[in-house]
Amino acid sequence: MCGRTACSLGADGLRRACAYRDRRGRRREPEWIGAERYRPSYNKGPQSSGPVLLSRRHLQQDADSSERVLMDMRWGLVPSWYKQDDPSKMLFKTSNCRSDTMLSKASYKGALLKGKRCVVLADGFYEWQQHSGGKQPYFIHFPQTKDTVAEEKEGDEEWKGWRLLTMAGIFDCWEPPTGGEALYTYTIITVDASKDLSFIHHRMPAILDGDDAITKWLDFAEVPTQEAVKLIRPIENIVFHPVSTFVNSIRNNAPECLAPIELGAKKEVRGTPSSQAMLGWLKNSQEGSSQKKENDLPKGMRQFSHSPSPKKTSAGILQQWLGKEGDPPAKKHKG
Repeated sequence: MCGRTACSLGADGLRRACAYRDRRGRRREPEWIGAERYRPSYNKGPQSSGPVLLSRRHLQQDADSSERVLMDMRWGLVPSWYKQDDPSKMLFKTSNCRSDTMLSKASYKGALLKGKRCVVLADGFYEWQQHSGGKQPYFIHFPQTKDTVAEEKEGDEEWKGWRLLTMAGIFDCWEPPTGGEALYTYTIITVDASKDLSFIHHRMPAILDGDDAITKWLDFAEVPTQEAVKLIRPIENIVFHPVSTFVNSIRNNAPECLAPIELGAKKEVRGTPSSQAMLGWLKNSQEGSSQKKENDLPKGMRQFSHSPSPKKTSAGILQQWLGKEGDPPAKKHKG
């Protein structure tokens, strides 16, 4: 399943991270629709809002269906046919949608057949492993390459920062029966867990690995539902690390949620010495202006896949967490 995510990039960084090639091969960045509503978070749960990609044609009928836009939508799909005046009182949960029932359940079937497909964006997601001593949370994300940079510059042609996790979703638009602003909501499609993740949980989000898959999922005018659903399957291109139970409470929204810990050691919010250095750098980077916060937060994220010894300077820490000095990336489970 997928019940908690993180998305710490600022609105501008998120837009740049979602750059793509349109049907004519032109490099584009999706336009933000309602960017002022978006709030980065290290700990997002159902009923909160989060960033999604969708085809512009959903909002503008004469638009090229390959053109993408970014929207901040509420997590937990409210079907357009819902008749009550308060969707928060729905008696069924719709934060996740099982792939094997998405074409049969009324909550999702109509929207899916109308092409209301979206891509849910996140740094990664959290999952809890059940064991005799309780539950151990893990942070799960795409592998990050050695080309990932600590410093992202506005003039850079290609995004070289943290690779966002791109999850397949379904969205819908609900309008209050008594009138008022339309509410856009989404659900994340889930599939059987891949071999590497099955020891943590038996379900995982349907992840779209690569821009070709994203294009096919979003372009509902060119790719019919019957073809698009073939993209919904488990993938193995994923890595993870254990994190502190600090993330268990949805009220906790800080870099500590993502910090790697060493299993077997006393689980403290700050984890290992290397993650203490990482967290210290993150907190220092957030003390500047609001613009500096937006630019700096992703740098901290780029450290989470590595466990080097701490350096005295933030630049040194960043280089080590990015694997520039020989440290291996986060590893998959072997069992």
